Amino acid sequence: MLNNLVNIGFGNFVNSTRVLTILSPDSAPVKRLKEEARVEKKLVDATYGRRTRAVMIMDSNHVILSSIQPETIAHRFTEYSGQTFKLKENATK
Repeated sequence: MLNNLVNIGFGNFVNSTRVLTILSPDSAPVKRLKEEARVEKKLVDATYGRRTRAVMIMDSNHVILSSIQPETIAHRFTEYSGQTFKLKENATK
């Protein structure tokens, strides 16, 4: 169980087996998703007042906000799991 925990900043950890996706917070659909989670009381803000840089969707439909870059969090996931994933950059930049 403890091997599955990944640091998402400021002493906060998530269970890596429960995370479905890590998103950038800039798009309109992600902003709507955050607002819907806030209304449903399923939003966890782990930014400590800083700018949101990553949005994680959990398998329980909870939305977790982090002030760490999505690439950094993904790198931490691969470090702890021992797997190597190829991160794809957004092709529309």
